[in-house]
Amino acid sequence: MDLNYIDYGCFAIFIVSIVVGSIFVSGHKHEDEEAYFLAGRSLRWWTIGLSLIAANISTEHFVGMAGRGHEIGLAIASYEWMAAVTLVLVGSVFLPRFISMGIFTVPQYLQHRYGETPRLIMAWLVFLAYIFVALATVLYSGSLTLKTIFGTNLYAGIWAIGLIAGAYTIYGGLKAVVWGEVIHAATLLAGGAMITVLGVREIGGVARFMELSADKLHTVLPWDHPEMPWLAVFIGGLWIPNIFYWGLNQFISQRALAARDLQEAQKGILLAAIIKLFIPFIIVIPGMIAYHLYADQIAVSDMAYPYLITQILPSGLKGIMLAALFGAVLSTMDSVINSASTIFTMDIYKNYRPNASSADLVRVGRLCTALLVVFGCLWAPIVGGFPSVFQYIQMVWGFISPGVVAAFVWGLFNARTPTRAAVGAMLLNPPIYLLLLIYLPDVAFLHHIGITFLAISAYIYVVTYMLPETSPAQDIASVNFKKGGPVAVQATLSMRVMQAIVLGGVTFLYVYFY
Repeated sequence: MDLNYIDYGCFAIFIVSIVVGSIFVSGHKHEDEEAYFLAGRSLRWWTIGLSLIAANISTEHFVGMAGRGHEIGLAIASYEWMAAVTLVLVGSVFLPRFISMGIFTVPQYLQHRYGETPRLIMAWLVFLAYIFVALATVLYSGSLTLKTIFGTNLYAGIWAIGLIAGAYTIYGGLKAVVWGEVIHAATLLAGGAMITVLGVREIGGVARFMELSADKLHTVLPWDHPEMPWLAVFIGGLWIPNIFYWGLNQFISQRALAARDLQEAQKGILLAAIIKLFIPFIIVIPGMIAYHLYADQIAVSDMAYPYLITQILPSGLKGIMLAALFGAVLSTMDSVINSASTIFTMDIYKNYRPNASSADLVRVGRLCTALLVVFGCLWAPIVGGFPSVFQYIQMVWGFISPGVVAAFVWGLFNARTPTRAAVGAMLLNPPIYLLLLIYLPDVAFLHHIGITFLAISAYIYVVTYMLPETSPAQDIASVNFKKGGPVAVQATLSMRVMQAIVLGGVTFLYVYFY
């Protein structure tokens, strides 16, 4: 794709504004770990909401989710719409407990509830997953998109993304990351909307698109569908990765933990949930349009969205779309490396060096971030060996998410769940899930995740029944939903309205596209 001077100018202005602006707003001094890793716990709700979207949506969505839309249609939107429902749940149940405890990382909850061992197990599992799954897929899919559209070298793209995102993240910590993501989110949403509008115009209008896509506009697929069975979507396995990702995933939760208070965090979560309702229309719909226009020219489904861009984007707007895609990559990249370094520093390093000074913790966090960038860039090309980036991400997280979710849920709702049950839950997860993948290869991986969760829950129940905890932690041993409880917060009118928009919107979309 040929770029003119306007394209290069738009791209350069965007990148410079992100780097310089992020460094400027972050300041040059980070006197303690709270300032560096949690932006001094000062974030407002709108920055939290936009930052969550920017951290979540990256080129693995534009590449992977659009590619699945190209193949199975609007049903893939369930990842987004059910995520919106999950965010309401997270803001109501998980977030109040985390905020009231003043934790830095999600694994810290496990130490308060169970002790040191479960915290370390989760910290290591998530830290390694960030490196081999999240970081690698962001770098690979981002560089692959740039290569497809703009002809850049795959390896050069990987290192360019890593070095640019790493530079301002190392310097400015979470505050630099969040303010960069506010710009990323705005550009991302505007760019995605532009592609949808141009794609619909190219195919002949909304009516023509609806006519051609009649067989792909169903959100509810058969219960035995190999990828998105309705049973897993509504009452089964999809809930496990959703709860894990939106409630227990550090690079998502860290933004809410950095809020100035609980209500700011909850409103930020709900803003992200509202935006999630519209994400499929700027990602999945273009993938479906690409299917109708260029099905015989797209060899790999992951290339549906990038190929559509190469065909419909007029000269002069290519630089803007490049900036939007590059910003999507940077926003997720900086989120992953910042959160991974937070977990390593606060959960792993500090565990072995409990007397480490604040300056030492910040220094270790910066060094860890730099090393993560280098290792991620070296590992990213390996992801290219898998058939689908999006499917790779979802399947690999299945080795971790059911056990972690089970440990948290049982810890929240049953004060007698012992430490050994939580430890066993996380250690049993990988072998159980692997056996299901090997011996039930034709069953949807969402069912694998659901079965794994049920098997682990059965194990926890038996251990809890036979060897119950006799002296549970007093501060969070059980959940008190009654008004006036230790973490109960009266929802404001604005929060109730936002919750109603999310739940009502999801219901309408499923009914309309049934």
